[in-house]
Amino acid sequence: MLPQPKALLMDLDGVVCRGMTPLPGACEAIPTLRRLGIRFAFVSNNATLTPEQNADNLRAMGVPAAPEDFVTSPLAVASYLRSVAPANASVCVIGEEGLIRALEAAGFRVDDADPAYVVVGLDRQLTYQRLVAACRGVQRGAPLVVANLDRALPVDDGLWPGCGAIVAAITTATGATPIVVGKPEPLLLQVALNRLGVAPESAAIVGDQIASDIRAGKAAGIFTILVEGDLATPVDGIQPDMRVRDLAHLLALLEEGADDPTRA
Repeated sequence: MLPQPKALLMDLDGVVCRGMTPLPGACEAIPTLRRLGIRFAFVSNNATLTPEQNADNLRAMGVPAAPEDFVTSPLAVASYLRSVAPANASVCVIGEEGLIRALEAAGFRVDDADPAYVVVGLDRQLTYQRLVAACRGVQRGAPLVVANLDRALPVDDGLWPGCGAIVAAITTATGATPIVVGKPEPLLLQVALNRLGVAPESAAIVGDQIASDIRAGKAAGIFTILVEGDLATPVDGIQPDMRVRDLAHLLALLEEGADDPTRA
């Protein structure tokens, strides 16, 4: 049975949308959650976009989102680096605008020359020379910090290579062990819960991948909800607390729960 959460963390790709196509329940999610008094955040491993760009994309699909509704892997990467790196440290970055702007806003210098850290996110304009720069930084001793290890990115016409594919090239060349900040590690969800002011045991996460979303929720101590789909690949030893057809199905269950005084 689904408990009534105080906060719902929603993955984007595969839950709310696929590419620029909204999925069932996407347009109703924010009004429904607000009506039920449930706080929410969109939590995404996708490091390519800024919160403002994410909000613009969802609004174009009919989802009334605002930039402050998003907690993405670039924000979690910046939070992690602030906790371990000196101010104004240099970072070699493979990534797009969302990651670069988050790092610059946190006070880091994007520079390939003798970087203190190498940071990797999805980069759809990736070149061989960018891989060379990242590998050089790692070989010179810079820790490898990655936004996520997602193997694939769901888009309108199928699956594209994800950040994990880029990380695999660097680790194969260097033998480095990456520090993973996004899902399935719990830090991204912890940043979201801190922003919402909600304890893990009072929250739920809904995602479409057991290996990332559900594993991250388990690590963070959050109730986990799996959207059944083509990326819901089984993982030994990890089971979601609940399964739903899509976000619309979950919203209907939350509304039923709000009307049932026996469910807390």
